[in-house]
Amino acid sequence: MTHSASISPHTPVLINEVIDFLAPRPAGIYCDATVGFGGHARAILEASAPDGRVIGIDRDPDALAATREALRDYGDRVTLVHAPFSRIGAVLAESVGPVDGCLVDLGVSSAQLDRPDRGFSFSHSGPLDMRMDQTQGETAAEFIARVDEDELGAVLRDFGEERFAGRIARTIVEARQHEDLSSTGALAALVARAVPRREPHKNPATRTFQALRIAVNGELAELEHFLTDAPGCLRPGGRMVVIAFHSLEDRMVKHRLRALAAGGLSSGAAAIRVLTKRVVIATDEERAANPRSRSAKLRAAERLAS
Repeated sequence: MTHSASISPHTPVLINEVIDFLAPRPAGIYCDATVGFGGHARAILEASAPDGRVIGIDRDPDALAATREALRDYGDRVTLVHAPFSRIGAVLAESVGPVDGCLVDLGVSSAQLDRPDRGFSFSHSGPLDMRMDQTQGETAAEFIARVDEDELGAVLRDFGEERFAGRIARTIVEARQHEDLSSTGALAALVARAVPRREPHKNPATRTFQALRIAVNGELAELEHFLTDAPGCLRPGGRMVVIAFHSLEDRMVKHRLRALAAGGLSSGAAAIRVLTKRVVIATDEERAANPRSRSAKLRAAERLAS
């Protein structure tokens, strides 16, 4: 069962910058490896008219259903595949082969955050789920019911960069013996009780929810696989663009691209040059119009002919 009819519109971040770096052209083939609700894909299709193609990958079946409807006017210029973005190599090998560009946007969309049943947000109480693909895997509620205090603390510290990770982990482990922590509201309230000092204008549960989402979806491992395989999926001159939303991901992207550009990885790795000497962020105008863009960080690279 999908919910595409009720999904709110999603504003893609850094859209002009994505198009500038990808430089889509007619007859080109592009992969949006986190196609989400189709905002970036639509811009790529428009820029590569009349016959450029987009292979859209996403692990969220609801997002794919909404995007299939939103992009139906583009006909066979769009191919959508249900898979995590880490499988870009296999997906493209099975369909079109090397592409002229690929994009990955690592953020959770507003359409996912706004639906309480997805369990990503502490702003709307709902089941503590957080899975990008609700057809498989362990929910966040199941995760915090299973792990011990040390593992939970490490997750909050490493994935959320939470300074009170130990205190929050201890509070959760003690509370789960006698409290129902299966809703986002219950967990957010518990974290708020556990955090002694708060950052201004930031919900005290922000870093905990980020950490759990990353853990439940294996996001850093997914990104590692993508960064390993994506350069080899590009034709010479093809470009890859990665949009990250927190420092953990952005550091991974920066270091991997630098290593590839320096030839510091395996001899079989695709040679690239980094196009973004420093990280690209949203303009003041975009940040004012779309608050979600404030934490977006874009990096790009181009595959060399060698």
